[in-house]
Amino acid sequence: MPTKMLHIPTADGQADAFAAFPDGGERHPGVLMYADGFGIRPVLREMACELAGHGYYVLVPNLFYRHGPAPVIALPEHIGEEVRPAVFAQLMPLIEAHTTERVLSDADAYLRFLTTRPEAGAGPVAVTGYCIGGLLAMRTAAAHPGQVAAVAAFHGPVGVDGPDLFSKLTAQVHLGHAEGDMTAEALGELNQALDAAGVGYTSEIYAGTVHGFTMSDTDAFNPSALQRHWDRLLPLLDHALANS
Repeated sequence: MPTKMLHIPTADGQADAFAAFPDGGERHPGVLMYADGFGIRPVLREMACELAGHGYYVLVPNLFYRHGPAPVIALPEHIGEEVRPAVFAQLMPLIEAHTTERVLSDADAYLRFLTTRPEAGAGPVAVTGYCIGGLLAMRTAAAHPGQVAAVAAFHGPVGVDGPDLFSKLTAQVHLGHAEGDMTAEALGELNQALDAAGVGYTSEIYAGTVHGFTMSDTDAFNPSALQRHWDRLLPLLDHALANS
């Protein structure tokens, strides 16, 4: 699986990014993948390569490039509960500084870059994200309704922007929630808001999961839930990007 480290021109500099794509010289539908708050690391590279193996050009930008290249902070090989508070103490200032204005400016640059890669198609594209990256994926899809055909978010705070964001979505949506993050009542309210906005979506709690269930380098990892994530994500992308 060919991979590259790239630099994406943005309004504020150069964002480093990881890309994975099928071999063979053909053009493939583009997928912008937003990492969780821990950023680009081996598990994200593995997930990008897994997705690329299904026929996609996958671009994973360093969300916090303004603070340095990935990894922006030193990360242990396994991010267990005992080190999580100290890691988040370093990450929270970066997350808080990543304002909506920055998110949308960067999204413009990421999509512009993605659709001009020689190995990627010109669009439409999909956006997927994990944890905070799930929220960024939703914001990106809402800001680019004519370009983003599918968006998927996993264990992400996707409802914090409220129904105003949902009303701008034209993409097909899948939301995979951690049981530890979402009650059945809250899920019902979220889904009612998506219905009211006319969004085409699936939105479900993955049973027996806690926040971060897709990430194999954390204590939250749930192998069966990760497989469920692929079982939901791949058909979504296949349907939405079949002709791109």
